[in-house]
Amino acid sequence: MVQYKWIALSNTSIGVMMASINSTIIMISLPAIFKGIDINPLAPQSFAYLLWILMGYNIVTATLLVTFGRLSDIYGRMRLFNYGFAVFTAGSIMLFLTPGKGNTAALELISFRLIQGIGAAFLFSNSTAILTDSFPYNERGKALGVNQVIGLSGSFLGLILGGILATINWRYVFLVSVPIGAFGTVWSFLKLRETGSLKHDRIDIAGNSLFAASLTLILIAITYGLMPYHGAPTGWSDPYVISALAIGFAMMIGFIFVELHVSSPMFNLALFKIRAFALGNLSALASAIARGGVMFMLIIFLQGIWLPIHGYSYSSVPFWAGVYMIPMTAGFLVMGPISGTLSDRFGARGLATAGMAIVAVTFVLLALLPFDFNYAEFAVLIFLMGIGNGMFAAPNTSSIMNSVPPEVRGVSSGMRSTLQNTGMTVSMGIFFTIVIVSLSIRMPSTLSSALGSVGAGVLIPYLTKLPPTSALFAAFLGYDPVHTMLSYLPPTLISSLSSSTIAAMESHTWFPYALAPALMGSLSVSFYIGAILSAFAAVLSALRGKRFINPEAMKHAEFADENTTVKSEDAKTKIPVSPGKRA
Repeated sequence: MVQYKWIALSNTSIGVMMASINSTIIMISLPAIFKGIDINPLAPQSFAYLLWILMGYNIVTATLLVTFGRLSDIYGRMRLFNYGFAVFTAGSIMLFLTPGKGNTAALELISFRLIQGIGAAFLFSNSTAILTDSFPYNERGKALGVNQVIGLSGSFLGLILGGILATINWRYVFLVSVPIGAFGTVWSFLKLRETGSLKHDRIDIAGNSLFAASLTLILIAITYGLMPYHGAPTGWSDPYVISALAIGFAMMIGFIFVELHVSSPMFNLALFKIRAFALGNLSALASAIARGGVMFMLIIFLQGIWLPIHGYSYSSVPFWAGVYMIPMTAGFLVMGPISGTLSDRFGARGLATAGMAIVAVTFVLLALLPFDFNYAEFAVLIFLMGIGNGMFAAPNTSSIMNSVPPEVRGVSSGMRSTLQNTGMTVSMGIFFTIVIVSLSIRMPSTLSSALGSVGAGVLIPYLTKLPPTSALFAAFLGYDPVHTMLSYLPPTLISSLSSSTIAAMESHTWFPYALAPALMGSLSVSFYIGAILSAFAAVLSALRGKRFINPEAMKHAEFADENTTVKSEDAKTKIPVSPGKRA
């Protein structure tokens, strides 16, 4: 008979894989989706749709993770995890059946993506807690490593499936999640059972409401801060954005005050007194901010500059950008399970710290690459970055979950995932802002020089006034950026250009060489910021102390071996563990 812990691993891995496939398959299929619902992806309002389709899912997920984690500690992790499969599948079916066209369809897609985000919050807030409940402390790193590797494999699979299905019918992109979700719903309902310690308690309505409202306002403000406002390249000066940030942070302070004074808080802030929990979560937050937006910048760089220079058509660059990022995935696939297994034996501190140090170094080396780099060098660097992230992820998560008592594993898992998702969204806000501001400052001069070099000086007063995001996101969506820019101009102006000038501008290399000087400066700044944040994560990880297994977790370890003892800096006496039942 298959041990229950492997059943739990299969269930949680299916959920992670489904969510990961959905994330990357959407990214690569956006051109087909926009075309299928009759939306001009280059129209001003389409940038808002693009951001909401990409980021709205993360906003909803991040907002609900802690709440759902707390509820799972009260009502059962298996039950709420099962809801996740069902809700996510329902959202996928709605996306497949999207009835509208144009702006209506775009709003419908965003709404249905938010429903998927609710399902993902159920899954992510409980999957780590279920694995922690199901595996003994000396196998959790391995289980989490396998789980994360399967999730990353889903990201790669999403790129391949998106590249294939989007060419057939954009609706099939959403249909992929349905059979996976349906199978996961049935499989988890039939096979999962409660193995953790539940604590029946009152729901902290005030804390839940304040946390959800504050985080929602902050993340929405970050999203709208990336949009143009009254001629400015970004919206950070928009009074609504400033107000949302101010109110959101004020409500977050109110949330902390409430949690310190209610009898049954949504999140017990006393857990931050546990060094392994506090520093593990903070290092994870710094790591998420470092890598989230920068990875997106790498893909934009490949699609906007490197791939066109090397002869790839703009319609194919979304797919090939994913393919050329495979070394990073490979690095994580190699190191994820290995680091998890090693952390079970030696603890998380050394592995996680070394992993973040490797990531910091690779960020610096990426900043030193020229825009027309040798791919072998680039591949080695992103492979090492994957290795570093793989060394950090599973050991750090295992360290966090081992440090908390069993009855709060759900909310602890939710907080860990919330910080990670929030960090990714904040990262995109930071690095997108850097790129957009840099392009608005530098691109007019570089574009003027490029236009003059091909005899198109007459276009300088027109094209240098266009929003810098138009051409950049055209390349990201697989559209020819030169055609995009020329579409804004009067036909009589275009007809005044010679055929040789138009041919030169429409070549694969003209726009990348015009864009590169403006973009590379902002990318270098982004990489250096990523290096600093990764180094900070390494320092936090090193300060977490020696390996620590929460004494309460050991007392309740369902799968512990007889006569096991734990020794740590926070538990000066050996804690005997009575024999437990095995599944």
